[in-house]
Amino acid sequence: MSDTYEFIDAEYATCRTAPGVTRMCEWLEVSKSGFYEWRSRPQSATARRREELGLLIRKAFEDSDGTCGCRRLAAQLARWGIEADAGLVRKVMRELGLVACQPRPWRPVTTVQGQAGPIPDLVNRDFTSAVPGLKMAGDITCIQTWEGWAYLATVIDCATRKVIGWAVDDNYRTPLISAAMQMAARNLDLPPDAVFHSGRGSNYTSADFAAVLSGLDIRQSVGRTGICPLTGQSPGSCRSATRHVVRGCLPAGDVSDTPVRHEHGGFLAAA
Repeated sequence: MSDTYEFIDAEYATCRTAPGVTRMCEWLEVSKSGFYEWRSRPQSATARRREELGLLIRKAFEDSDGTCGCRRLAAQLARWGIEADAGLVRKVMRELGLVACQPRPWRPVTTVQGQAGPIPDLVNRDFTSAVPGLKMAGDITCIQTWEGWAYLATVIDCATRKVIGWAVDDNYRTPLISAAMQMAARNLDLPPDAVFHSGRGSNYTSADFAAVLSGLDIRQSVGRTGICPLTGQSPGSCRSATRHVVRGCLPAGDVSDTPVRHEHGGFLAAA
């Protein structure tokens, strides 16, 4: 019944063309006296607690730059000494219109699996390595910013699971991944016969990128169509790290922090 009264109250208060309270009560089959009695009641203890909880949830959400969902917010409330399970936090977030900045599930468009053509698959879905720099994998992440899309190319070392090379630009052409690969070669002493594994995108299979790898004495490897090259690199962790690293460029961030930076040396330091 309270939901019906809340609907009548909201319509009457916000809609200029809404019918009168009497007419809406007749249509919704509730009593007019019951509506006015409900509106004159003092706020219940549950409603007061829910309102206070909403303020705390909004503060925790803003402190995380909009990256935390209901489970992390519930954990943060617990650290503050506030008892609220993830289900309640989810309902309050929905009421407040708070949506965490989390990537949607990735579904491949190219699902036909086949050989990689002239470039071999030297990794064979085995992303383990005991020697740093011997086996690397890379891909491109698309990040929506206030000024359009930014593209983050990363190179991950399979032995340490660390990002050893990265580059950001407003396009995902070959110079972007070449810059990330060259940074990786500067940051780590690559052993002989080092391998870089990627998907079969046109930039990764281009002659220009092959020349960059050849100049760095790195063997090129690509997977089959529809296979994510970073599956063995804990993509959930990679996405979470990416969200926090570039949080200043996400729509939840401040407008002053959102320009797409082309100077690769200053992007992460600012984020």
